[in-house]
Amino acid sequence: MLREFEGRVRVVHNAVNTGFCAAQNQAIALTSADWVLTLNPDAQLALDFLARLLEEAEDRPEVGTLCGRLLSLHRDLSSVEPPVFDSTGMVFNEQLRHFDRGWGEPDDGRYGEVEEVFGASAAAALYRRRMIAELADGEDFFDPAFFAYREDADVAWRAQLMGWRCLYVPAAVGHHVRQLRPGSRRGNAPALNMHSVKNRFLMRVKNLTWPVWRLCWLPALLRDAAVVGGCLLTEPSSLPAFWRFARALPRALRQRRRIMARLGPQAARIERWFRSGEGQTVEQEGPARRKENFAAAVVDPHVRGS
Repeated sequence: MLREFEGRVRVVHNAVNTGFCAAQNQAIALTSADWVLTLNPDAQLALDFLARLLEEAEDRPEVGTLCGRLLSLHRDLSSVEPPVFDSTGMVFNEQLRHFDRGWGEPDDGRYGEVEEVFGASAAAALYRRRMIAELADGEDFFDPAFFAYREDADVAWRAQLMGWRCLYVPAAVGHHVRQLRPGSRRGNAPALNMHSVKNRFLMRVKNLTWPVWRLCWLPALLRDAAVVGGCLLTEPSSLPAFWRFARALPRALRQRRRIMARLGPQAARIERWFRSGEGQTVEQEGPARRKENFAAAVVDPHVRGS
């Protein structure tokens, strides 16, 4: 497919499968634009997708991530009829699990407003360069220890802690084939299930704050017990996740110290996302609130970087 666009695209061939995270970091390092789009090969975008996102980002310097209204595709890339949502942004619950908001629900007018969400699915997410620079650990924006799966949730959580916002723009329409679906572990590749278990705990080590843990400790521990029990009893192929987690733990703790040293002024309010799974819409906040947030961002150099 790429041969059709020779002269317009740069293709880098890796000798081995480095994983989604390392490959994305490699590609990001080769770019210099103010915004970077991550796009899965099984995603399709409307021609005005980027224009719609950037239009909403104008005059909102606190927004570091943008996502659109993703609708579901069948595996053969045919449209699902009637249309249903693939993702309208990312949400968390009190078990510290993240989900694609609206997944499987009908596209019948719901999720029709521009609003703030916790984060974006990296299947089609637009990231601000300044946020990438601030969140990156060296040259790693996505954590290569994750390899694949949950890496976008890790980025979203880190961005929230450092004061960046994610905006959902329904006018920006795309389509996506959801390979990993809620409740579909038996149909997934064993390696992906294993990385999912590992990354659940790595993400928490790096990003969990006391207000969120105080709110979520019981539901999260019950879910953890179910995950460990499932690995022991029905999914032994995921047991390597625990020794891989142990190997990655020292680096994750170093990353945690760096993240906690650079918390933004909104970090104290992050638990609101785990209480309800959704936040206020940006439009409801009004211009006074947006101005207040922008002023806080300018005063605190940890929020925006240099």
